[in-house]
Amino acid sequence: MSLARVNGFTLDGVVARRVWVEADIRKGLPAFTVVGLADKAVREARERVRAAITNAGFVFPDARITISLAPAHLRKVGPGFDLPVAVAILAASGELGSEVLADWALAGELSLNGDVRSIRGVLAIAEGAKRHGIAKLAVPRGRAREAGLVGGVEAVGVDELQEVVEILRGTREPAPLPAGEAPASPPVDEPDLSDVRGHNGLVAALEVAAAGGHNLFLHGPPGTGKTMLARRLPGLLPPLTPREAIEVTRLHSIAGLHDGAGLIERRPFRAPHHTISASGLVGGGGQPTPGEATLAHHGVLFLDELSEFTRPALEALRQPLEDGHVTIVRAQRVMVFPTRVTLVAASNPCPCGRGESACRCSAVDLSRHQRRLSGPLLDRIDVSVTVARPSAHALSNQTAPRSAELRPRILAARDRQTERLADTALTCNAQLTVRLLRERGSVTAAAQALLYDLHDRNRLSARGHGRILRVARTVADLDGADEVEVDHILRAASLRLDDQSLELAA
Repeated sequence: MSLARVNGFTLDGVVARRVWVEADIRKGLPAFTVVGLADKAVREARERVRAAITNAGFVFPDARITISLAPAHLRKVGPGFDLPVAVAILAASGELGSEVLADWALAGELSLNGDVRSIRGVLAIAEGAKRHGIAKLAVPRGRAREAGLVGGVEAVGVDELQEVVEILRGTREPAPLPAGEAPASPPVDEPDLSDVRGHNGLVAALEVAAAGGHNLFLHGPPGTGKTMLARRLPGLLPPLTPREAIEVTRLHSIAGLHDGAGLIERRPFRAPHHTISASGLVGGGGQPTPGEATLAHHGVLFLDELSEFTRPALEALRQPLEDGHVTIVRAQRVMVFPTRVTLVAASNPCPCGRGESACRCSAVDLSRHQRRLSGPLLDRIDVSVTVARPSAHALSNQTAPRSAELRPRILAARDRQTERLADTALTCNAQLTVRLLRERGSVTAAAQALLYDLHDRNRLSARGHGRILRVARTVADLDGADEVEVDHILRAASLRLDDQSLELAA
């Protein structure tokens, strides 16, 4: 009897960590022990592996078996260790040579008859294999296309344990999936802006939010079209870049929301219910998992009925919106979840939804409603517009332009931002830091003077001052202007301040 080692990976937050799966077989009373901070799913692998090895036609060692998952301090989660544990036992018992295992990483769940089942996070595992210089990766066949998205690693899809052993022995050639084998995703009937009627004045707000990646707040009575407008914002956004598509696919694969057919090409749109907890929104829990903000990374996070969300959930969202990531600390573990989203929030003016003219809410109800709408959170929203009830004439005659008509202007504005930020990790104006905004905002003296006047008259916070300037930079990009001028500041301020303040400034 002997010792064998196999490369495996465990998911730690949104990244894959390397794990050495070591099998030691020696004489003694039959036993099967797994050590190395394994969760229940990994400990249960003992029974699955025993049955899979036997039913695949191999002899399960009648000896003392110890499986060590190193490093011992790293928590091992999920059923993806079934395949590396089984191969380590077979190598230690002499069924195959252990020298070939150094070039391979293995991941997959085993059924009792030896079939290899699908697991989550294969793309992250493939990235981990590349990071550690592992040349080959064996994964469930349905996930091989996903693993193949990572260049520099030979991804091999397998269906059963017997096939894995034959490939490692060299008696069978791997059969990677052809590039076109995975079925194409069915076309999606994406909501179009032309479905909106009676709100032509709000098209500019949606266009600016899409062009600069700005957060958007829609407030107004119920039934006026706030949700309808919000759901049409993703159709205005530019397509994902290759790097962004890889990130989105990895996150959704880890969360079990991806079928493994290839890259996710559409920007995510997440609309959690208002009963969601703080950890469900930004991530966390006993075993930290990504929240809705992370699943909306590089896409849109829509919070409908904002005032109905719990205050702890909304307060937890403040820092991720500002920094583009959230840091979760649990039991001496630190995990960073990306949260670079475009936030779209919608809310009624009061609990009854009738507004000032016909409001029937008590003072207590109004106070509770206002407390739910956190001031610091709203200060992090760049564009805030009122969605009023359209008239019957507007409903019958005002039709918004098609999304395809606005998209070229938005793409041109994004191209200008990409060129301006080419030497940074940023992609749009909403992400500009204070220093970059000062260095690359290109604001005329007159426009800067107007902004200072608005700042004093409206008692803007420093954050609010900067956000108006970021929106103005986006308005200038939509106009194709190199400098931010007075008109751009006024248009940007109109998307954040009330009309009376602008009249005073003018």
